[in-house]
Amino acid sequence: MKQTITACAIALILAGCVFAPPAHAQTRQPAPVQHTAPPTPVRPATGPRGLEAVMGKDVATLKRLFGEPRLDVVEVHGRKLQFVGKACVLDVFLYPDGKGRTEIVTYVDARRSDGAAVDRASCIDALQRR
Repeated sequence: MKQTITACAIALILAGCVFAPPAHAQTRQPAPVQHTAPPTPVRPATGPRGLEAVMGKDVATLKRLFGEPRLDVVEVHGRKLQFVGKACVLDVFLYPDGKGRTEIVTYVDARRSDGAAVDRASCIDALQRR
């Protein structure tokens, strides 16, 4: 049994030597592939659009974006502002930030004047353009 194991070990060692490439042979590396990105279209800097323009903002920023709200409801722990345009009605809910000082937007809801749901980002964009 010991001779069989020794014979197998020698056979494996010799088999490895047969298939090993010569030490002086050079392997050819493939040429690096260069990727060129398509040109990025230039967009005018108009500020953030959609939800990014509103989430985390304070009352003063909202008034600069949309003008005076139609409703300004102060509640015990927060505040609701409502902005209205031809395209939609936007309800913006503000609550104190972690420090309890500044009220910031934490939720936004949008609808048409008949109550049908509207995409919030589209409504924000429409109200900013007026």
